[in-house]
Amino acid sequence: MSDLSVKICGVEFGNPLIAASGTFGFGREFAEFYPLSVLGGISCKGITLKPREGNPPPRIAETEGGILNAVGLQNPGVDHFIEKDLPWLKEQNTRIIANIAGNTQEDYCAMAEKLSDSDVDFVELNISCPNVKSGGVQFGTSCESVGAITDAVKRHCKKPLMVKLSPNVTDIAEIAKSAEYNGADVISMINTLTGMRIDINSKRPIIRNNTGGLSGAAVFPVAVRMIWQVYNAVKIPIVGMGGVSKWQDAVEMLMAGASALQIGTVLFNDPYAPVKINEGISKFMDENGIKNISDITGTVIPW
Repeated sequence: MSDLSVKICGVEFGNPLIAASGTFGFGREFAEFYPLSVLGGISCKGITLKPREGNPPPRIAETEGGILNAVGLQNPGVDHFIEKDLPWLKEQNTRIIANIAGNTQEDYCAMAEKLSDSDVDFVELNISCPNVKSGGVQFGTSCESVGAITDAVKRHCKKPLMVKLSPNVTDIAEIAKSAEYNGADVISMINTLTGMRIDINSKRPIIRNNTGGLSGAAVFPVAVRMIWQVYNAVKIPIVGMGGVSKWQDAVEMLMAGASALQIGTVLFNDPYAPVKINEGISKFMDENGIKNISDITGTVIPW
């Protein structure tokens, strides 16, 4: 029998599939479909230091092969997460990743300190947020800003630190190297691509925020390319994401260099996708004589 377990930073996941942040909430709704232990882990809804209401609607739009969203990090805040959501999540027999977002370095560091004393297994640093002290430029768009925020948070974080990279950059490999150099234990990638749709009758953008993050099958080739580039640039593990919809996608992304995977948008139209993807991976491994899923990682043979 194939072994789907994955060990990252000394933490063992029962299988490589992790529910992606922002698509799974805190897991309660999906627990009505199956035990959450069928997942290797859950990257929880992005949390901020204080509660946020998010952006005004409309803030989600379906597109060809994906979803455009600008929800705006609606969440109950880190204290509520630790006190109300985390105890229930820790009963689900799966790994828990806290995804944190902020507008200042101080926000991120304060959350990292709070979560260091909690039962989460990883802290995932969402750096696709506007740094208000730098005129609203995202933390994740330059090597300097990525290095600075990673270094600062690492100093306050006792948990393994996963840095989630934005694809909206000129050189993803250099960004990843900066995160690694400044203390990242794991890279997760890719976050959403910035996109826009317009209602041709009203002449207004479909989303109230004007632009939003594009996720889903449409971004999969971009994700695979970027994961492959980063795999060849860093030594730390990569948790890949971006449009994985079926088991063949999962195997492809592992071959590009991912050690584990986050899946998200597919859950909106098929909540049972994790079960199907794990079954497909297991069958592929059995048919090809692959005993450990780690033996797939980085096996692509470039021309």
